[in-house]
Amino acid sequence: MNHQGVPPNRKFMFTGIIEDVGEIIAIEKEKGNRSYIVKSDLSTQLKIDQSIAHNGVCLTVVDVNSEHYKVTAVKETLERSNLGNLAIGSKVNLERCLRLGDRVDGHLVQGHVDQTAEVKEIEEVEGSWKFVFSHDPGRFFTIEKGSICVDGVSLTVVDSTADSFSVVVIPFTYEHTCFKSLAVGDKVNLEFDVVGKYILKFVKQLKN
Repeated sequence: MNHQGVPPNRKFMFTGIIEDVGEIIAIEKEKGNRSYIVKSDLSTQLKIDQSIAHNGVCLTVVDVNSEHYKVTAVKETLERSNLGNLAIGSKVNLERCLRLGDRVDGHLVQGHVDQTAEVKEIEEVEGSWKFVFSHDPGRFFTIEKGSICVDGVSLTVVDSTADSFSVVVIPFTYEHTCFKSLAVGDKVNLEFDVVGKYILKFVKQLKN
């Protein structure tokens, strides 16, 4: 298994367009792993072994019925993402993996969280919402007008610095995702643009 709890020979893509907001109704702990029972309208459309992103983290369905389903996150996933902070009653952004032939209405997302960020500011701006996030500059970066995935949501970067960025969330996205529940100080999952990561690695190799 890789750090997202998915066999390493299985690669999935998402688009960052949230299909439903699920609710954690039970949590099971086994050694370093944690299983979540998630209530969602998507449950009737899921099957065992299917992949679904939870706040941007790709996890595999291991049990399902008409009202809820079960996924398991390994220790590294819990430490690397905000899934370790989930409690009973927590809400999570959900997206099923992309099917060949589907429209990519957001941008290509792998479901592999790079790091977490902290909400620094939330401001209502003419009916929309501006969020400012701070993050470890490390080996990842954002660019103005570039793509970023925040808690599984595909967004466009407005302002960008080495260790922070801002996005503007339209009312529909705000109301139909977990963004309406975010507060200053909360942690969110970040997946940086995969194309940008490849370019950065290529440039670094040229310098070496």
